[in-house]
Amino acid sequence: MKTLLIDENYENQRIDKYLKKLLCQAPPQMIYKMLRKKDVKVNGVKVKENYILKKGDQVELFLYEDRFLALTKPQTIFDLEIHFDVLYEDNNVLIVNKPSGLLVHEDSHEDMNTLSNQVLTYLYQKGEYDPQKTLGFTPGPVHRLDRNTSGIVIFGKTMRALQDLNEMMKKRHCIEKTYLTICKGYMPSRELIGYMKKDSEQSLAKIVSPSTPGALKMHTIVENVQSNQKYSLLKVKLVTGRTHQIRLHLSSVGHPVIGDAKYGDFELNRYLKKTYHFQNQFLHAYSIKFIKPIGSLKYLQDYQVTCPLPKNLEALKKALFLTK
Repeated sequence: MKTLLIDENYENQRIDKYLKKLLCQAPPQMIYKMLRKKDVKVNGVKVKENYILKKGDQVELFLYEDRFLALTKPQTIFDLEIHFDVLYEDNNVLIVNKPSGLLVHEDSHEDMNTLSNQVLTYLYQKGEYDPQKTLGFTPGPVHRLDRNTSGIVIFGKTMRALQDLNEMMKKRHCIEKTYLTICKGYMPSRELIGYMKKDSEQSLAKIVSPSTPGALKMHTIVENVQSNQKYSLLKVKLVTGRTHQIRLHLSSVGHPVIGDAKYGDFELNRYLKKTYHFQNQFLHAYSIKFIKPIGSLKYLQDYQVTCPLPKNLEALKKALFLTK
């Protein structure tokens, strides 16, 4: 029998979710079978899959040691170069600047050198994370950016912080996220409301009518910072957080993000590539502000983190608006 003590890293989550992360090599049906057959007990008592773990609980698993080790293969820590900048860090939260070109999570083409794995390397080197000692918990991001979008990504370093950050993201009004972008043409300050649907086969999203089955509402607030007849520099705030929301929404009103290979103006993109050697989307996660932090993160009330434009985007901005 294996006995595990629940501390602050594992409290306030369902027992089945805890076991899925702990026994990461076990199929879900095995975990639910263990719960049904009384092979899992908390404080000596059988519990249902929706039991919420509390700090100090003792979880007993009726598994031999070799079987337990086989089912709890720890997170691999890769020896990766660190390509992000730390913008803010404390015991609970890590906020970083992701460079363009780096994935947040692995995909079918890249399963090692991701921002998430670089953060684990960073925390491991600092002695703040050891997968052998924290089975069932891995620090992780609470939102993502597209590969070619640069800027702020928030990571939770503890289970409680991850839970609170995820809840804040769901409520939308708790964390204010602002992006900087340059779009085609003169775009005035305005609110945009529309509906979208993801097209998984083509790996993009499309504007649809509100009555379309599966349609998701988009709400985007646009502030014109600087403009001329050809381009507009915008601050964009997301009220909702849909796939490719800023790129899709601006494109739908005739002002696509410059350099955008999916929703952009392809002729303009060719001109920018030829004239300025720019072949990326101009989209940067510029700032986040904790409007209404909850739980373990209440101390971040009104705290704001900003992230300056990377050098290549700053240089292009100056060239397009003829500023020094």
